[in-house]
Amino acid sequence: MHERIRVILGDITLQNVDALVNAANNSLLGGGGVDGAVHRAAGPELLAECRMLGGCPAGEAKITKGYGLAAKWVIHAVGPVWHGGGVGEADLLASAYRRSLEEAVKAGAKSVAFPAISTGAYGYPKDAAAEIAVASIRAFLAAHPQIEEVRLVCFSEDSVRAHMRALAGKLTVS
Repeated sequence: MHERIRVILGDITLQNVDALVNAANNSLLGGGGVDGAVHRAAGPELLAECRMLGGCPAGEAKITKGYGLAAKWVIHAVGPVWHGGGVGEADLLASAYRRSLEEAVKAGAKSVAFPAISTGAYGYPKDAAAEIAVASIRAFLAAHPQIEEVRLVCFSEDSVRAHMRALAGKLTVS
């Protein structure tokens, strides 16, 4: 099967895709890292729309317009904060990827760009997060051919390497 997942090093706010996933916090009102960059690039209309959404729990996702971004939609996915792995973080992270893709399908998106959700300020280990991201996306794509491309847009070389290893099946994360 043709792999529809690509790993790239770059700025997610510059991706020309139908839907861009924002690694949001549960307020959806902006923050640091990817979240702050997405809000700055999209402009104040994004924050105004997010204020009307009433937040979002970890493991879930909500969609807004893309405003000043090249992407038509922003999917705000809330990943888990890492607490050592024993309080359901893996399930919440997998759910954040799956729910994001469900929102993309509902919106009619054919291309989606993801950041490495939860691996920044939330502290999720990069290799474990990459494994969950790739497994979750592959499982979803197997049942949803309408999504033609998923880009895993990494901010650092070590994140690129972790995602490449996960794509190649070379991670042994338990």
